[in-house]
Amino acid sequence: MGGTRSSCKEVTPVASPTTILLFHSAYGLRPAVHAAADRLRAAGHEVHVPDLYDGRTADTVEDGMAIKDEIGREELLRRAIAAAAPLSERGLVYAGFSLGGSIAQNLALGDEKARGLLLLHGTSDLPEDAAVDELPVQLHVADPDPFEPHDWLNAWYLRMQRAGADVEVHRYAGAGHLFTDPELPDHDAEAADMAWKVALGFLEELSCS
Repeated sequence: MGGTRSSCKEVTPVASPTTILLFHSAYGLRPAVHAAADRLRAAGHEVHVPDLYDGRTADTVEDGMAIKDEIGREELLRRAIAAAAPLSERGLVYAGFSLGGSIAQNLALGDEKARGLLLLHGTSDLPEDAAVDELPVQLHVADPDPFEPHDWLNAWYLRMQRAGADVEVHRYAGAGHLFTDPELPDHDAEAADMAWKVALGFLEELSCS
């Protein structure tokens, strides 16, 4: 799904700093999230990783979902908005893993200065009146993914396009849900390497826009 964007050099020869707000999955702010942030920093981006769980982490998805439900989705969104507020004037790239992707999507669609949206393993529903001005969006998802089934993804893609987003979807056959996380059984090294290569290219293009 999605088209191919122009290369950075074709857009402009001058790159500007990209500030990324990266949200953790239902497992919490674990070392793998910090490692992902360091990978992005090594590519020249400024990266912030809010801790929406206030220091709590989970060893299983069930424990993670229990923490999420205990805090509540509205409170998680409130915490995410509070983390974004001091940075939003810069034109943020919102990013997230699974649950964090859902949160990132909600914030990006509500921020008219958002520069882009990078979703790893997770999406969210869209309000009927959602509208953006050609917001660049890139999603990386396992194929199949029990949390992001095909019918849902197809409908999500069409709704994002209808809202005005410029959407790319990259699917990875046979990978586990959180395949970029080397600390989890879902990890797929080949799929993760491919996803990061494509994602870094996406972010490089945004730094030129």
